[in-house]
Amino acid sequence: MKRRDLERHLKKHGCRKIDERGIHSKWAAPGGARAPIPRHRELGTGLVRAICKQLGVPPPSGPR
Repeated sequence: MKRRDLERHLKKHGCRKIDERGIHSKWAAPGGARAPIPRHRELGTGLVRAICKQLGVPPPSGPR
């Protein structure tokens, strides 16, 4: 999955970007959970699922 598609999915579920330093972007969920997202163009399915789980967001449905 492309990183921009994941970011779009997270924004749709109320998450927001809180930091842009280093090699990761840090995101926060409305409930206060936080997760780092690497700045690669493509992210693996397992990584996307893990990020969504950390933030308490449902994983995105299938490839687009």
